[in-house]
Amino acid sequence: MDMKTLDQPRYSAIPTVLLEADKPTGEQPMELFITDEHTEHYLALQAGGDSDRGQFTGLGGWIGLGGLGMAFLLMINGKWESVPMGLIMSAAFFLVPFFWETLRPLPLPILFNRRTREVYFNHEGVLLHAPWDGITAVANEYQLVGTHIGGMQSTSLEIRMWQFETPEIALMVSLGPPFGKSLAMQKGFWEYIRSYMNNGPYFDEQGNHSESDAFVKSQLAVQPNMSGWFKDTFNDIKKRRMESDGKNYLGGSDVVMLVLTFLFYPWFRIQELTYSLAKRRSRNLWPKVVTERLKANGPITRLVDLEHEQGVGVSKAS
Repeated sequence: MDMKTLDQPRYSAIPTVLLEADKPTGEQPMELFITDEHTEHYLALQAGGDSDRGQFTGLGGWIGLGGLGMAFLLMINGKWESVPMGLIMSAAFFLVPFFWETLRPLPLPILFNRRTREVYFNHEGVLLHAPWDGITAVANEYQLVGTHIGGMQSTSLEIRMWQFETPEIALMVSLGPPFGKSLAMQKGFWEYIRSYMNNGPYFDEQGNHSESDAFVKSQLAVQPNMSGWFKDTFNDIKKRRMESDGKNYLGGSDVVMLVLTFLFYPWFRIQELTYSLAKRRSRNLWPKVVTERLKANGPITRLVDLEHEQGVGVSKAS
């Protein structure tokens, strides 16, 4: 497929915009809630859902903590005969979902490697890759209409990638779900990726290189962080206290929110830790040619260069 012509029927009925690696989109960089990791050497984008992995462990751990509290009360009251069963039940509520959720591999992300300037993706166990230099993303804007949602503006954003050592097999890989995203939003997201690869790892509001990670942190901070809900609520109350000048600043809803976020904090925190552990375990699923290139001192040869050395046919994007 020649992405410069885009003469396929798939793209003939809807407006198509080509976004290139070396050309600005005119939009400011914008992260769209799917960045899993933003490091000095690679950018990882969630590619297969499961971002809520760990919720069952969080719920089980939350119930288990309650069970530990009950066991403690039984010990204080001298009812030792019921304590062992309470401890076993508390441990089971946490350990059963913990092992189930951490031992199952997470879908591997789409990786943008700054060191080697290439992109990796694992599709059903098959390694796909594409050189960054010269890459083109395809953005398609369309209207999604339904009886329950009305009209929803959506825009897909895809790049073409090739199977490693079999470049005649290619796939269009979506950079996140298109639903509810405008063309301007997808351009901003492409600008975020472009700024990272060309000017990163850190950059400012205009996409220019920056020694400070302040702008990147401000973008990533918008992502939902349930364990930070309690901290945000507490800081908001604390701020209003400083601004109240002795006046009554605390309402009933503030008390309820503070208590609820405090009570649910263990659940959310356990969920996030479980997801983090499952993610680290899943990294072992990447082939060695990828994992060694993600290291700070790893090789900088691209996979397409390895294909050249092996005499494998090379894709047009190389």
